[in-house]
Amino acid sequence: MEGETSWISHCIDSSATDTVEFDSFPEHNDESSEEVAAVSLDLMLPDDLLERILSYLPIASILRAGSVCKRWHETVSSKRFLWNSSHAQKPWYFMFTSSDEPVGYAYDPILRKWYGIDLPCIETSNWFIASSCGLVCFMNNDSRNELYICNPITKCFKRLEEPPGPKFLDYTALAISVNRASHNYNISIVKSKQVPGNFFQWDLSIHLYDSETMKWVTNITEIVTGWRGGDESVICDGVLYFLIYSTGVGGPDSRHGLVTYNFKRRSPNGLLMRSFIPVPCSLTCGRLMNLKEKVVMVGGIGKQDRQDIIKGIGIWVLKEREWQEIARMPHKFFQGFGEFDDVFASSGTDDLIYIQSYGAPALLVFDLILKQWKWSQKCPVTKRFPLQLFTGFCFEPRLEIAP
Repeated sequence: MEGETSWISHCIDSSATDTVEFDSFPEHNDESSEEVAAVSLDLMLPDDLLERILSYLPIASILRAGSVCKRWHETVSSKRFLWNSSHAQKPWYFMFTSSDEPVGYAYDPILRKWYGIDLPCIETSNWFIASSCGLVCFMNNDSRNELYICNPITKCFKRLEEPPGPKFLDYTALAISVNRASHNYNISIVKSKQVPGNFFQWDLSIHLYDSETMKWVTNITEIVTGWRGGDESVICDGVLYFLIYSTGVGGPDSRHGLVTYNFKRRSPNGLLMRSFIPVPCSLTCGRLMNLKEKVVMVGGIGKQDRQDIIKGIGIWVLKEREWQEIARMPHKFFQGFGEFDDVFASSGTDDLIYIQSYGAPALLVFDLILKQWKWSQKCPVTKRFPLQLFTGFCFEPRLEIAP
């Protein structure tokens, strides 16, 4: 592709220093595609000052800087630099462009460019995915007993021990939380399986993995009536939040609800539904995310007379046990997706929220600080056939963290 460039990165925890190459796709309206010649700073800057300057570059520029010369390569590959360059980067969004293969592109909101990245571990795009602080957890969709934790930028990864509990489940929710100081992490899985012969009762269990002990613990197992688990969960400050869905018994006002579980307190069995929090309105779907240790939900707002038909998209933050609306998608952006289904992909971290229709590669970004909606640069892929689906996930691009 014209204007295509690449960079090289190294996995700092790997004994074999295999290189990883990514392809970038610049904005269509770049003023110039000419390369600016780099000026050697070897004779002008001491090592510590060079490190400091390079550490403030966007992560894509840091990786490219490693191919400028031997000195810059050694600088950006050193562990001291990796730790010193751990300041916050704007989260990227990886968009899958195939329903059968895990291929796609990652969007950098700072440089407004798409990068071709090959994800390790994952075999198809319908795997369960959760991310936190630079690490991404993948879980297979069939038996749901194969889990990997990886850094998609450095390609470092490892396979985790098989989780406990039943296999071949009806619904599963995956979440991960990384401690930004120690880089230890917890992974939770909420498993939901229908009780045989009873549509209204569901066997729900919560399992937690601790990277320090490298062990799974089953925290709770309950039979829930009238509600089932789903595929949306998030961990905030040691508390697990996950959406549950009505099975139709009792005629609830809404098809969705939120349940919390505090890992530190470990609530006794039989009390899980006491933490039930209603959703703010009738939703077609809900997407949960952790934004600076606050639970944020992006939801499709259903029509009053037809709750399964979407009429708009709202964003809410959970304060105590109440939802506070912080934004609603302007109608012109809602229309900009074209034909919008009642369910969609959405994820975020830091101050950015990404929203994507399953039916098209259009990507909308909402900035929580600026309260600004903006389309991403156009993804370098076109829809090849009517039933082609697109989805994705948000992650923090970081160099210093490894599984």
